Amino acid sequence: MIKLRQLPKKLKRESLKQWWLSLSERKRERLRDLAFLSPSIIGVGIFFILPFFVIVYYSLINNPIQHEFVFLDNFVALFKNSAFKTAAKNTASFSAVAVPLAVVLSFLLAQMLEARIPLKSQFRTFFLSPMMVPVASVVLIWQVLFSYNGTVNDFFSNFGVDKIDWLKSQYAQVVVVILFLWKNLGYFMILFMAALNNIPRELIEVADIEGATPWFKFKHITLRYLSPTILFVTILSLINSFKVFREVFLLTGDYPVESLYMLQHFMNNTFKSLDYQKLSSAAVVMALVMVVIIALLFVFEDKLGKDVEG
Repeated sequence: MIKLRQLPKKLKRESLKQWWLSLSERKRERLRDLAFLSPSIIGVGIFFILPFFVIVYYSLINNPIQHEFVFLDNFVALFKNSAFKTAAKNTASFSAVAVPLAVVLSFLLAQMLEARIPLKSQFRTFFLSPMMVPVASVVLIWQVLFSYNGTVNDFFSNFGVDKIDWLKSQYAQVVVVILFLWKNLGYFMILFMAALNNIPRELIEVADIEGATPWFKFKHITLRYLSPTILFVTILSLINSFKVFREVFLLTGDYPVESLYMLQHFMNNTFKSLDYQKLSSAAVVMALVMVVIIALLFVFEDKLGKDVEG
């Protein structure tokens, strides 16, 4: 009786086994890879792709109750909003300053630490230490440094300079740029140091034998081999510059001085007022801008390093 009950299961297992063996090795590998990837694919689809399409849908309707299709009306209203224009301008200006500085300074630091200088380990530790400090502690340090009665004002007072309320002045964005650089330079520096170590030394030696100038070696060897790392660091720095809201919010709250009012402030305050259409439209615009910028960076990197062997 037990054998009769188990017979169909055995037949199913045998047929499944025969079907699996009948597949080519390539198809079996693809199915095996898909089985391992399926949890990640499902998770990304549920928590990232599906919410994005929901946001796009909300940006095209009048409200979550009536669901009336209004096409681009929400985007037109968004671009007429003065708070959005201020936030977009501040975010663009901050990224335009902070991102190039982060890439260039981290590259220069990597070059410096690759050279034979004294106290190399101490310098490396100094620049990596901000990665281990929590954000709340970093903000506390900056408040101590740049408050009205802070350390920076005390230092400048020795030279007869009047006190400045840094986080409420025209220099507020400069303070946040310094914070951004201090927090991110160490990690980017390590990425550049790893890339510099992967440049073939034979090319440098041949260039030296041929009498190549330092500028020629930098332009035609170093830059070309570093182009993937430059692209990666630039994208990371760009993403981090859009996430600087966390530090600014802890420093100044929901409504900081105008020069520190970023896109994240606008979106956070819009979410609190339950204006889903404006929030969704701003999120779609921000995503499109990021896609365009990253696409242009990929095109630039492809032209810069197209003749470098993989």
